[in-house]
Amino acid sequence: VQLQASGGGLVQAGGSLRLSCAASGTIPTINVMAWYRQAPGKQRELVADINRGGSTNYADSVKGRFTISRDDAKNTVYLQMNSLKPEDTAVYYCYTRSFNNFAVWGKGTLVTVSS
Repeated sequence: VQLQASGGGLVQAGGSLRLSCAASGTIPTINVMAWYRQAPGKQRELVADINRGGSTNYADSVKGRFTISRDDAKNTVYLQMNSLKPEDTAVYYCYTRSFNNFAVWGKGTLVTVSS
């Protein structure tokens, strides 16, 4: 099982990016899909998650700016990031957890927001 993230890059403050993460391989039915991020010198933190029922949870720092969504037919999770700030600069990791608690981390994708 692999998670392949894409969509990171360099953007100016106030800009937008859309991250995608697709799961491939034989995967038990996925319950939770999430995005985490880790900035230099800081611990990895949850950005947003979404369960199979569509319920979402966001870090306070991104509420109103980021939107998480998923396409279960494609085993893909998205993160639409608007009004980006320099403090959003980090490596972003996708994560999935199946109903049987099988969890997978993706390799990160770097998001850099310039001021």
